[in-house]
Amino acid sequence: MSNVLKAIKGMNDILPGSVPRKDKLPDSALWSWFETTVRSVLGRYGYQYLLTPTVEPTALFVRGLGEVTDIVEKEMYSFVDAMNGDQLTLRPEATAGIVRAMVEHNALYNGPLRLWTMGAMFRHERPQKGRYRQFHQLDVEALGFAGPDVDVELILMVRRLWQELGLVVGQHVRLELNSLGQPAERLAHRNALVAYFEAHAGQLDEDARRRLHSNPLRILDTKNPAMQALVDAAPRLMDFLGPETLAHFDAVKAALDAAGLAYRVNTRLVRGMDYYNLTVFEWVTDQLGSQGTVCGGGRYDGLFEQLGGKPTPAVGFGLGIERLLLLIQELGLAVPDAAPDAYAVIGDASALPRALVTIEALRAQGLAVLMHAGGGSIKAQFKRADASGARFALVFGADELAQGMVAIKPLREAGLAQTLRPLAEVAAWARELRNA
Repeated sequence: MSNVLKAIKGMNDILPGSVPRKDKLPDSALWSWFETTVRSVLGRYGYQYLLTPTVEPTALFVRGLGEVTDIVEKEMYSFVDAMNGDQLTLRPEATAGIVRAMVEHNALYNGPLRLWTMGAMFRHERPQKGRYRQFHQLDVEALGFAGPDVDVELILMVRRLWQELGLVVGQHVRLELNSLGQPAERLAHRNALVAYFEAHAGQLDEDARRRLHSNPLRILDTKNPAMQALVDAAPRLMDFLGPETLAHFDAVKAALDAAGLAYRVNTRLVRGMDYYNLTVFEWVTDQLGSQGTVCGGGRYDGLFEQLGGKPTPAVGFGLGIERLLLLIQELGLAVPDAAPDAYAVIGDASALPRALVTIEALRAQGLAVLMHAGGGSIKAQFKRADASGARFALVFGADELAQGMVAIKPLREAGLAQTLRPLAEVAAWARELRNA
């Protein structure tokens, strides 16, 4: 027998909850519930769905994310197309591809757009809980809006999503906020950082020395405990921000205050891509160890120009789906039951034609009906019915069918009697089952 092929390390199968597995990854029912909730929330805010390719030109991410970011330097899955020699990359994030699509199709010709997408991203990282080489993101973008009002709308929309998923803001997740200013302000701050770290070069670790002249702002995001005191005393970007930038940030904070959303201004919050400016934010948790960020984003007003488009203000966020669903599992939050409404017990092969007609009629009325297949005794079928989590068993036995009836047996409420319903009046009693 040949060796069994397995999934690539850090790239996981999402299976139904009925499939036994050793890991603690979320099952497909949890994913489906999350996706349904996302569509409901984003639809209420007027965001439209789009899809972009999983594979993009490598140059898109080099230009968009920055050559000296961790993603471009160490984490991208890049390859040469053997057919034509093109340099291609599996997308490590969604924003650059969305902006590329907007520029290529002149999609903002008729005005600003609110957009969202969801799909797989790829980064070659060390797999660990909440961090994988193939992971999935919800990505939301508001394109063509310059003011702080849309910054706030996005943040409040995430709060709405938390509420509908059962997460308590301030208890399960909390908001951190910062402003990265405009390019000239960041340049002045960058020069001050370089001078400061050069004066303390002996305290820098290898990674910080490598970043010193290429991307000193990322030194502030170090996880090295030995450098924390040095970083804490470094020049703060907030001290280099001008009146317009501060007014934008103050407007964001004032609107969040009015909405009753607590936040912490974290002056060391920098995000991982070079394209951010002005407002940046992260939703973080203490429940997942070192993988504390479950959602992050901000404003990136210069990215359209970097990718060959016209100057266009933009703001958005990305949400790691695996990490969020792990958080929901860790907290033991109640998730709506994905069980069918009814399980159809089929007496014998002769009952199948009439049973199928009735089951299809019930499904047309909006009921989820799982039909037993593969034969077996009535007793064995009832065990399957109970294990399915269905609220009712529909029994298509010879005696019932001879009367033109189906027996309906409640499975979840003790003491309720089995009843008979006419096959010819499915629509009438389907409503009873749906509302029971």
